[in-house]
Amino acid sequence: MKNNYRPDFTYPDFAADLTAEFFDPNEWARILNSSGAEYIVHSSKHHEGFGMWPTNTSFNWNSMTVGPKKDLIGELAAAIKANTSIHYGIYHSLFEWFNPIYLQDEANGYKTQNYVDTKVIPALHELINKYQPDIIWPDGDWEATSTYWRATEFLAWLYNDSPVGDTVVTNDRWGSDARCHHGGFFTCEDRFQPGVLQKRKWENAMTIDRASWGFRRDASLNGYLTTQDIIATFVETVSCGGNMLMNIGPTKEGTITPLYEERLGDMGSWLAVNGDGIKGTRPWTTQNDTLASNVWYTKKSTTVYAITLQWPTGLTFSLAAPMTQPGTTVELLGYPGTFSWKARAGKGIDIMIPDIPFNKMPCKWAWTFKINGLANV
Repeated sequence: MKNNYRPDFTYPDFAADLTAEFFDPNEWARILNSSGAEYIVHSSKHHEGFGMWPTNTSFNWNSMTVGPKKDLIGELAAAIKANTSIHYGIYHSLFEWFNPIYLQDEANGYKTQNYVDTKVIPALHELINKYQPDIIWPDGDWEATSTYWRATEFLAWLYNDSPVGDTVVTNDRWGSDARCHHGGFFTCEDRFQPGVLQKRKWENAMTIDRASWGFRRDASLNGYLTTQDIIATFVETVSCGGNMLMNIGPTKEGTITPLYEERLGDMGSWLAVNGDGIKGTRPWTTQNDTLASNVWYTKKSTTVYAITLQWPTGLTFSLAAPMTQPGTTVELLGYPGTFSWKARAGKGIDIMIPDIPFNKMPCKWAWTFKINGLANV
């Protein structure tokens, strides 16, 4: 700061730099839709308290009064709902680093709730009544309990009296006592990846940028996850019963940079081939194969999907978990016909891999074998 900004520069002065002059909500909707995502979560306010909508709870610290002079939440919500089938969700930080009312409640040992009553609850009501999101994703909850945040009172209103009560979904970030214990789905912690089946529906909130949830001007290429990295994380997450919430950091000019656009497009092209083994699936009895450690399983009705992160090196692809029987069939999603197979002694399957020309491979990163007619469905 000393090297690059004038001596009297303050944190609020940054708001003028958020110009968003190139923000095109319809282009954002197109890029996000290209990823194959079924829902998005759009940040309405992070821990610094700046509102991305014209809020009455922060009259001089929001995107309509300073910086872009735009309703960034409203414009993207409208574009998503008009141009895609994606469910639109809203992220909202409960606490604020610099808010003096919050800091006073903190100093009072959270025995007062002036900040919650005058800022948090009114802001959430605004967002829900005005934009009617399908997901409410609170954060910044960990310094106080759900009692301080009036979580149960708010959730009672949300599910019983709000305009989205019949459709809305929420996470578990409603207080230090709520994470991984109470919520519509669990997030537990950032980049949560248990590697084993969970009893409750959960979500892996992770970032394409290895180091940041925002946009870094000084990031290098190896500072980002590769498409292979992302798909590997995604497949493991889904196999263990989770969803993946993949974060991208837009620029202050309001653009999604080409690298993020490429990663999102790669996900969409992969899902176009392999989506049958992802969307609408449930965890199988086995998640990770013991013979082929790069294989993760999903299930849909009586069909089992074996998703391998590495293409088999030989002519035989051996799996330990499937129990075959007469009538078992094996296919490769995106490739015509069925594959021959042999039962392994006791349990398992050897799939015969034919010679597939490079230009006939269905995708570039991970491959899904569709197995029907197993004895251990």
